[in-house]
Amino acid sequence: MTIQERAQARMLQREQRVANLWLDAWRRLIKNKAAIMGGVIIIVLILAAVFAPQITPMHYAEGDSVENYTIPTWLAPLLPGNVEAYATISNKFLLGADFLGRDLFSRIVYGARVSLPVGFVGALTALFIGLIYGSISGYYGGKVDNTMMRIVDIMYAFPTMLLIILLMAFFKSSFGSAQQPGSVAYTFNQVNHFVDGLLGLEGGGMLFIFMGIGITAWMGIARLTRGQILSLKEKEFVEASHMIGARDMRVITRHILPNILGPLIVTVTLYIPGYITTEVFLSFIGLGVDPPTPSWGAMISDGSRAMRSYPHLVLFPAIALALTMFAFNFLGDGLRDALDPRMKGSQ
Repeated sequence: MTIQERAQARMLQREQRVANLWLDAWRRLIKNKAAIMGGVIIIVLILAAVFAPQITPMHYAEGDSVENYTIPTWLAPLLPGNVEAYATISNKFLLGADFLGRDLFSRIVYGARVSLPVGFVGALTALFIGLIYGSISGYYGGKVDNTMMRIVDIMYAFPTMLLIILLMAFFKSSFGSAQQPGSVAYTFNQVNHFVDGLLGLEGGGMLFIFMGIGITAWMGIARLTRGQILSLKEKEFVEASHMIGARDMRVITRHILPNILGPLIVTVTLYIPGYITTEVFLSFIGLGVDPPTPSWGAMISDGSRAMRSYPHLVLFPAIALALTMFAFNFLGDGLRDALDPRMKGSQ
């Protein structure tokens, strides 16, 4: 057997081993009850967001001025004091109504159309940019690596949340309103309306949130990718691929990336709650989605002004947010355990 044939045989064995590792990871994942529960909650939230018009009794912007600040009948006995003295108790809304008489349940369900896309788009953006950036930096090394990592260090030195706030303020002030047709601002505004329409939201300003989070979300993934590639590019199977004449792109995509996707997927999954929290904070301070588009952060902000008398306005959006955080954290922890080779054979 020639050297080239031996190298090809090694590469085939390596690819089969990687496939078996993914199968073993799936088997370990389905044994993790917390991860499965988190996955089920995420699926339910996704289905609720997709079929929101079918499962909600009202549109998120519709309101009844007579039913404003309504507390549901089933919740009244759980609240302290004489609730009837300061609030209207009604069975019209399952979770009550806000200060404009809008159904709280409908707004929470539609709010999933804001929070979930922010989490997923932020994760995909971080994975896409960070994977490309970190792969180039780690694989080629030397001056390329030094220059690219210094750029990451500079971005890390700037407070991330402050940078996002500045970006959101810039986007909303520069691109938030219709401009002269043909200008950059007008194009951004049209794309923003298209994204909002795609998500079933009216004037939400989701594109600007995607841009603000996406610009700052990739740095951690880039560093992780670089570190993983630095630890793998001198391995025997990579040297074997070079010996049979494989190009750099093929080496990275076929032989290195499959071996580092596990840690990257786990990290990205664990980052999703952070992206959702960022959107909630931006909406809480008024830099998130535009009213009347529902956001859990904006709902908590509005409800906090009357929290003593109407705690349900804060409680229910906060519960939805907490369930989402727990679900992604449970799933991320389960993926981390499943994709860890040291967990092979464990329950």
